[in-house]
Amino acid sequence: MTKPRFLQIHTLHSYTAALLNRDDTGQAKRLVYGGTTRTRISSQSLKRHWRKAENDPHALKQLAGYVDSFRSRELVTEKVIKPLRGHFADEIVNALEPAFQKLVYGDSGAKGKKSRQTLLLGEPEITWLAARAAEIAASAADAKAAEKAVADWAKDKNFKTMTEGASLPGGLTAALFGRMVTSDPAANIDAPVHVAHAFTIHPAESEDDYFTAVDDLKRDDDDSGADTIQETELTSGLYYGYVVIDLPGLIKNCGEDRELAARVVHNLLYLIAEVSPGAKLGSTAPYGRAELMLVEAGDRQPRSLSTAYREAVGHSFAKGRDALARQLAAFDEAYATGEARRHLSIEGELPGIDKTPLSELAAWAAGQVKDAPDADD
Repeated sequence: MTKPRFLQIHTLHSYTAALLNRDDTGQAKRLVYGGTTRTRISSQSLKRHWRKAENDPHALKQLAGYVDSFRSRELVTEKVIKPLRGHFADEIVNALEPAFQKLVYGDSGAKGKKSRQTLLLGEPEITWLAARAAEIAASAADAKAAEKAVADWAKDKNFKTMTEGASLPGGLTAALFGRMVTSDPAANIDAPVHVAHAFTIHPAESEDDYFTAVDDLKRDDDDSGADTIQETELTSGLYYGYVVIDLPGLIKNCGEDRELAARVVHNLLYLIAEVSPGAKLGSTAPYGRAELMLVEAGDRQPRSLSTAYREAVGHSFAKGRDALARQLAAFDEAYATGEARRHLSIEGELPGIDKTPLSELAAWAAGQVKDAPDADD
């Protein structure tokens, strides 16, 4: 096999009586595929739970070389301007804020929180901005001088000047999942981790759960009955998930540090397999692990195996596993792309593919990083 450019990760996860991802009406997200309505988990939800799994032993924050980042409309207000207050005159600090808001958020930055985009900045970028703001505040005699100093300083400043010498300017989150900055396109970071929306391999299974809450302090002479009556939707399902890792892109975004990129791949395999999305944790305990995970390493354009479930196969792990195997064999016969593969499965196996526990699967996937080509190859 030639050098691996892509890792493709296919999973089957099962959840029962849960509300994993809600739409604007509070109902479970759905999609129609093959003429059948399925339950869906959005890619945004999946990525957020992987990012925020802070107490997990394989959390991204546990990695050596991790660089933090913050996503907010208030980055300048909270991280750059607020630390100055109490140390410098309010008139000077107030004069600095509009220019720094505009530098980060563009022309809409100084118009207020609601006008700004929610932006992701890395710790190196925020530290750089905060240091410059403090320097200008310390040297300005009054508000007018502060305005002039920051205006002169900001003329040729952009995100690139903030990040010179930083291997992970936007933090590890941006290095994995990308970043878009409308005020400075040069600051955009392409995402090397591509995440599909997960969906059930069978028709949507749901019911409305009627529940009540009783007032423990209600007196006997009060009206009888529940104090609160509500309804919520609960769903059950076996979900197909698909993730692609562009290895040269990941290595580039990790500052060409292949060791860090390998650690990221290793931990990300664990997070994908073990970290569950889900609201209503206290009332549904929506925790599950991948019952099947197939990892492929190759140099050809990735392709999902979602077509295995274009026709709903029913809520059966064995049927889901076998449909995946058939679709994989069909692609191999038609395209012969020659990916290297490993998998885990709680029941049975995928024919002709080495079956391993997650620890060995994650180590094998991480090992592909050292053989991956550079981004320019």
